[in-house]
Amino acid sequence: MHAVEPLQHLPKSALYAALTREAEALLAGEHDLIANAANFVALVWQQVPQINWCGFYLLQADGDLLVGPFQGKPACVRIAAGRGVCGTAAATRRTQVVADVDAFPGHIACDADSRSEIVVPLVRADGSLLGVWDVDSPRPARFDEEDRAGMEALCAAFLASLG
Repeated sequence: MHAVEPLQHLPKSALYAALTREAEALLAGEHDLIANAANFVALVWQQVPQINWCGFYLLQADGDLLVGPFQGKPACVRIAAGRGVCGTAAATRRTQVVADVDAFPGHIACDADSRSEIVVPLVRADGSLLGVWDVDSPRPARFDEEDRAGMEALCAAFLASLG
């Protein structure tokens, strides 16, 4: 059993550093995509404050993103290539930090309570795209550059766990 100490009281940079170490420990020794994705999501859901959804969208052969393990309200199942924040992150392979989802052209509203979003593309060492890591918040402008750096570090630890 993996015991997790509450981290929400830490400043952002310290929270993400500790959370990355927790993720590495939690995922160590397992290389299965779904098992590690499920535990990763549960860890982030438990530790990152002021979020209302977090999860994976995994790239399919047809170029669409298909929902994977997540926490939060039921989600959009399939996102067409290049659509919304997730599709944009996948197409550009750049992290998208969106302060106001209503101002993002083509935003896909899966949860009407979401006001801001961060999406990190999951690019394997060989350059191929696995999918995206998506986190929503009911608070406008919830995510900033510290969150970008922290989420990107977390995603690097997740990708490394897959071998």
